[in-house]
Amino acid sequence: MSANAVNPLPLQSAPTGKRRNGRKRIKPLLAVGLVLIALLVIAGGILGQRFLPAHIAGIVNSSANNGKANSGSFVTPPLSSQQIDNLRHLTDHMKEQQLAYLYVSRMSLDEEIGQIMMVEYSEDSYSPSLDTMIHDLHAGGVIMYQRQINTLEQTKADTTHMQQRALTPLLISADEEGWNVHRLTNIYPPRLSAKDIHDSNSTTVAANEGTKVAHDLLSVGINTNFAPDVDVSTDDGYIGYDARSFGSTPDDVIKYVGPYTKAMQTGGVIATMKHFPGLGGAPKSTDPHAVFVTVNHTKDQVYKIDLAPFQHFIHANDKMEQPGIIMSTDVLVPSIDPTYISELSPTFMTQILRKEMGYQGVAVTDALTMLGVQVNGQHLDLGTAGVMALKAGNDLLLGPGDPASMRSMVDAIKTALNNGTLSKSRLDEAASRVIALKMQRHLLPDTPPSSNP
Repeated sequence: MSANAVNPLPLQSAPTGKRRNGRKRIKPLLAVGLVLIALLVIAGGILGQRFLPAHIAGIVNSSANNGKANSGSFVTPPLSSQQIDNLRHLTDHMKEQQLAYLYVSRMSLDEEIGQIMMVEYSEDSYSPSLDTMIHDLHAGGVIMYQRQINTLEQTKADTTHMQQRALTPLLISADEEGWNVHRLTNIYPPRLSAKDIHDSNSTTVAANEGTKVAHDLLSVGINTNFAPDVDVSTDDGYIGYDARSFGSTPDDVIKYVGPYTKAMQTGGVIATMKHFPGLGGAPKSTDPHAVFVTVNHTKDQVYKIDLAPFQHFIHANDKMEQPGIIMSTDVLVPSIDPTYISELSPTFMTQILRKEMGYQGVAVTDALTMLGVQVNGQHLDLGTAGVMALKAGNDLLLGPGDPASMRSMVDAIKTALNNGTLSKSRLDEAASRVIALKMQRHLLPDTPPSSNP
């Protein structure tokens, strides 16, 4: 979001302590899921093979035979203590995405839709409106701005209360880039901008800034940063003019974003790379929060310049440099899609990001309330924009600011499901990616409980 918006990884777990329904709800979900897996293994049917990797079947079959010659491909009940132990540790071998589908399969439709929404709120601190969105409407995440981050004690108390009221642990985010995109300015001193880091000519400086950002965010209970900005920009462009770009070439951006991201994610905060497919070519007089933005790069320029940092980091050898989330944005790039802004474009979000670039992580929209969210010159209401963004390939929808607007988006998604314009499988995929991210970053447990809740 812009500076002009309203003012195996040891990441922070959701707050412990007394939860009304949170932890007590998640553990039964895992238990039910694991029982389902056990039944599939016992039955030995084809469905079981879909859920379990081949080497898991070998582990369970080996236990059933107790070292004897192979007596068949199925487990014979009753299960031995070793077989039960193996089943309890299936999550050590299952991919998070597979286990995430089990989580989602046990959710109500309202809970599932809630998980794909990241909500805003206008009040200065925790409010009944926010509580409704978190507790009753099951929001999957909350974004905080400067006006809600006043003191360390107040902010930490608010984020703790958010997590306590959520049935499923929240992604709590902020735009903490540096320079004037600094949401923690009431608590911590100004930090270097992306341009400052570039001008230092030091990757050590970049890493140090990433470490500081992680510390500061986690100290107030924020586990997700909508940064770094990987737009490749000229000095007189919209992003470069705002000192938010790490460089004017893909190599420059990659050089400094890599150590910054690695340090931040190693420090415990999820990194979000933005603004896909790139705002570097936007003129400095434009701001997608307020106007419709067009980037007139050729197709070749888009691929060789704008998309290059995303491509690099999606396939980075060091997992700490890979984006936890990618944020799309509302910019029209006619050379690729002359009709839809990128975050509403299946061409950008599915064909390019997913199929061509191979990204399978969470994609979050920029705020769907921004005036740049238009089609054919018409600004879209939140419900329509949410459905279009979800269909295009986004997983997390940023924008609802109160219960009424969140309900309008929920209702629009339900209507689209009922009339067939949105498939349930697309919703399941999006919710499962969000849940998988929370598991990967240890906000959700990824192993079965060792005792009864």
